[in-house]
Amino acid sequence: MTATITRPKLEPAVPPSHARLRVGVIGYGYWGPNLARNIAQCSETALWAISDLSPKRLASARDLFPLTTLTADYHDLLRDPDLDAVFIATPPESHHDLVIEALEAGKHVLVEKPLATSVEDAEHMAAVAERCGRVLTVDHTFLFTGAVRRMKEYFDRGEVGDVYYYDSIRINLGLFNHETNVIWDLAPHDLSIMLHLLDQPVRRISAFGARHVDTNVENIAYLTLEFDSDLLAHFHVNWLAPAKVRRTIIGGSRKMFVYDDGEASEKLRVYDSGAHLCDSREDMYRAFVEYRTGDVIAPRLDKTEALAAETAHFARAVRGLEAPISGAELGIEVVRVISAAQESLCRGGVPIEVSR
Repeated sequence: MTATITRPKLEPAVPPSHARLRVGVIGYGYWGPNLARNIAQCSETALWAISDLSPKRLASARDLFPLTTLTADYHDLLRDPDLDAVFIATPPESHHDLVIEALEAGKHVLVEKPLATSVEDAEHMAAVAERCGRVLTVDHTFLFTGAVRRMKEYFDRGEVGDVYYYDSIRINLGLFNHETNVIWDLAPHDLSIMLHLLDQPVRRISAFGARHVDTNVENIAYLTLEFDSDLLAHFHVNWLAPAKVRRTIIGGSRKMFVYDDGEASEKLRVYDSGAHLCDSREDMYRAFVEYRTGDVIAPRLDKTEALAAETAHFARAVRGLEAPISGAELGIEVVRVISAAQESLCRGGVPIEVSR
């Protein structure tokens, strides 16, 4: 049995203060260390405790956060009356039970994406959060990047016009997941960005994929999304690419965007370009397309680390100062679309209606 390492009671890692939200991390594997670091560095939160089943990971956490409570049993966090919230970074199939336990223990929750592995579980989690009066948010980190926040400003001001298409590619070499396919792993990133920017629900989705290198899950997939309007969206996700690419192109009638997260400096380019159908004065029976090409700008972006911005936002949301950007409603919608994509994938690409 792994022993529990307890924080010295007279020397807390962060002095208790009404200005700081006391947060624990459940799961210190791939993403947990990033969560812990940002909680510890944020002026609005205090890293109160970390839970993980691995003694090796707990030892690593002890080196970085020697005065933080470390335990192999996450129930120690949920029983702690001084703990305000938990950040959960565990496999998706564990999210439902862990989140429900945390909410019913009176903790606010941020959980890694996707919110759940089924729409029913996601909706149940949201209902429990509402019943318990606790904040439930999903770690859709890219919503807090400077580029996405700047694009959101353009959309909210109505400067994009009618959106014609949304093309996204997110590919890299690994990491292979033997339990979850590439759609569930990578597509939530781009879906959350798209749903955050657009005020249109996905109505129908088709998905094609393939399995390679003797895996039992798809490592490459193409998704086509349809809406009530003429907007068409296309996602390409792939674990088997020789280069890491994270690029999104959005075409509107007034503005177009190229968002390249792999760029070191100019991650976002905004094009004052567009096209519209008009009548030729020379020939009233002939219609032609008029193209507009204007300035291309690379706007100055906030360089705050996305996870740092998300952590501070979560603390303000818990205090009721801001509405959650990545709340349960968005988390449910992402799971709803991914579930429809999974059904289409299993049925050979047949278009599936996204039911609500």
